[in-house]
Amino acid sequence: MIPIHPVTSDEYPRQTNDSMNSSENCPDKPEEACGVFGIYAPGEDVAKLTYFGLYALQHRGQESAGIATFEGTHVHLHKDMGLVSQVFNESVLEHLPGSIGVGHTRYSTTGSSRKVNAQPAVLDTRLGSIALAHNGNLVNTVQLREELLQSKCNLVTTTDSEMIAFAIAQAIDAGADWLEGAIQAFKRCQGAFSLVVGTPIGVMGVRDPNGIRPLVIGTLAGNPIRYVLASETCGLDIIGAEYLRDVEPGELVWITEEGLASYHWSQQPQRKLCIFEMIYFARPDSLMHNESLYSYRMRLGRQLAEESPVDADIVFGVPDSGVPAAIGFSQASGVAYAEGLIKNRYVGRTFIQPTQTMRESGIRMKLNPLKDVLVGKRVIIVDDSIVRGTTSRKLVKTLREAGAVEVHMRISSPPVTHPCFYGIDTDTQDQLIAATKSVAEIAQQLEVDTLAYLSWEGMLKATGEDPNSFCSACFTGDYPVAIPEQVKRSKLILEKAGV
Repeated sequence: MIPIHPVTSDEYPRQTNDSMNSSENCPDKPEEACGVFGIYAPGEDVAKLTYFGLYALQHRGQESAGIATFEGTHVHLHKDMGLVSQVFNESVLEHLPGSIGVGHTRYSTTGSSRKVNAQPAVLDTRLGSIALAHNGNLVNTVQLREELLQSKCNLVTTTDSEMIAFAIAQAIDAGADWLEGAIQAFKRCQGAFSLVVGTPIGVMGVRDPNGIRPLVIGTLAGNPIRYVLASETCGLDIIGAEYLRDVEPGELVWITEEGLASYHWSQQPQRKLCIFEMIYFARPDSLMHNESLYSYRMRLGRQLAEESPVDADIVFGVPDSGVPAAIGFSQASGVAYAEGLIKNRYVGRTFIQPTQTMRESGIRMKLNPLKDVLVGKRVIIVDDSIVRGTTSRKLVKTLREAGAVEVHMRISSPPVTHPCFYGIDTDTQDQLIAATKSVAEIAQQLEVDTLAYLSWEGMLKATGEDPNSFCSACFTGDYPVAIPEQVKRSKLILEKAGV
């Protein structure tokens, strides 16, 4: 059963954070990955719990959302384009019964923004249906797709997620059981993949051998204990689940009526969590390494103040992601913290295009300055990253027009110089401002009085963890999983084509 939601269409345009699609108005951040959620909870309303889990993970993808539930051998599916709250309502959730749920909220990185590419991907196998939700990107998609097509697999989407589902189905149809079939499929995959895979008898949580994208396990009180999987701990908190632990790199957890079993399917796991998850992507209230990311981001700000102090009257962050680092900067530097910008939290999802006059005002669609706070002040503005520099330049202009006499910009991460191939939508290298310009040249283009980035060493030092346990390829070009030249060329072709 696949209910059709009445208010959205198959050709849903990709939305930027500024609701403007020209290159000048593209967001000045890497775009989010995806959010995945899974639950095994007999006796509970798993559809509603999955809905709220996805609601908490909405920041990870705003293009489409989907939920699949298993009622014995029968799978129920609903997915569509739009926000979680747009795709689902009480009536839809009532038609998703079962004791196992798999959910996904998507930002497209592989495959265009169309309803057919929404997840979970559901396929029939010899043992019953599977529903797969994926966060990440494979880098061997060309090879894997060719192999699947040669095996007469009927691929209907343009996503690598569907390829993983077909690889599992192919192994099962050849005689493997659920566990063997999944492991055989994962060994064919290269790149980043955190997965939740639902079946009629249980749900799997899986991470690639490097653990590039996060995945956590939680428990719901009861007898027996019920288990939850989510991209971040905020997806557990919202439904009252307790954080148990992370799924480890190269681990598969198999949750059935017998409880939770763990299998290490990769013999050479090497932890390389994406450092941008900690800097920007994950919600500040999510836990990583037993502390909130809010605390880590404050430490980034303190480190930034130590490395790049500046004499000023006030410091503030770009809402919302720059705020914790700005508070940390204030604490370490003694510069007073203030709110200099107010964010319009709802404009990002409008489909009404602004007038030309509004376009010219640019950033004020999303951020509005507090003139009485800024006038006559030397200000430090803290942000977590700069990608193109277009939005940052407009922001600096807005602050000066509001009366700031000096504008000093501090960035709580190093310069982004390389594209990501593991599930983050970044530009090709020639469009990354830090790949083609020095810090001094960037400062001149942004029209700031001074500009400083956090050092790579300082960023990793602030984690308090082994610096070798993170992927920081977007800052260094050191990719933990080799990127085929064909994949690099494909990204460049798609970027130039505007896809």
